[in-house]
Amino acid sequence: MEQSSLVQIPRVKLGSQGLEVSRLGFGCAGLSGIYNSPLSHEAGCEMLKSVFSKGITFFDTSDLYGDNNDNEIMIGKALKHLPRDKVQLATKFGLVKLEGFEFAVNGTPEYARRCCEASLKRLDVDYIDLYYQHRVDTSVPIEDTMGELKKLVLEGKIKYIGLSEASVDTIRRAHAVHPVTAVQMEYSLWSREIEEDIIPTCRELAIGIVSYCPLGRGFFGGKGVVEDLPDQSLLDKHPRFAGTNLEKNKLIYARLANLADKHGCTPPQLALAWLLHQGDDIVPIPGTTKTKNLENNIGSLTMKLTEEDLQEIGDAVPSAEIGGQREFGPFANYMYKLANTPKRKT
Repeated sequence: MEQSSLVQIPRVKLGSQGLEVSRLGFGCAGLSGIYNSPLSHEAGCEMLKSVFSKGITFFDTSDLYGDNNDNEIMIGKALKHLPRDKVQLATKFGLVKLEGFEFAVNGTPEYARRCCEASLKRLDVDYIDLYYQHRVDTSVPIEDTMGELKKLVLEGKIKYIGLSEASVDTIRRAHAVHPVTAVQMEYSLWSREIEEDIIPTCRELAIGIVSYCPLGRGFFGGKGVVEDLPDQSLLDKHPRFAGTNLEKNKLIYARLANLADKHGCTPPQLALAWLLHQGDDIVPIPGTTKTKNLENNIGSLTMKLTEEDLQEIGDAVPSAEIGGQREFGPFANYMYKLANTPKRKT
């Protein structure tokens, strides 16, 4: 099932405002490092051209990714070789890198505008298709942030608005100011808490769900299990890839690998297929630096799973047995359940 060059990638509606994207998106962060060594701009551009040529047109980046905004600059170069109107480009603002591996959040209207205009310049585009608040600033009423994003829509600088790691209350209040097209959340076999609250809320409001880290930051592709963590990877700082937690999680990987053998596919294909079967309103954005992995991921689109299959796959990764919290330590305070904002003063 690894040969996927002939797979026709479907298109789906993301949200109810008119945005249409490829059924699988592409997370671009890894092209500039984070989980592995960064690619050169030339190699990164070739990868993005390959991604597009296979029918994946939804590219996800952020002003945070890479040193000195490297990822947006790289994508801007790649877009020179691609038809701009055929690419759905998503980027984000709001996370501020401090010294070392520390971060802050800024959701003020002034900062949102400044970041958007800087991203437009780095990407060298006239508009951003989907602009996310990367993490919620709990010191700023979401109405203030959304008010500025709405102005950016009216000015044509962004087409659609998204939120990432936002609480139910924040999503509802934001959506009342201007329709939210998509909410980006960590969602995978080992990160399923959003099934209780975020997914029902988004479906009620007709908001699309974009799944980041759909392969558990590469875990279901074998990172830290069947292969060592790459050089320059930050995963050794992640709770689920460290010490006894990793040893515990290797047992989960083994169960999934056994099920993958049963289905005649690879573990990452099974993990992605499970996610794709959760609904057409959920769009995973796996990333990779290797064409072989890209082909592998696309192969998940051809898999058909029954309700019994989905139950068996889900049961193989019980949340109570997963070792470690799902987020890096510096981001733990910005997870969605803590992401309520103050009421706006009248």
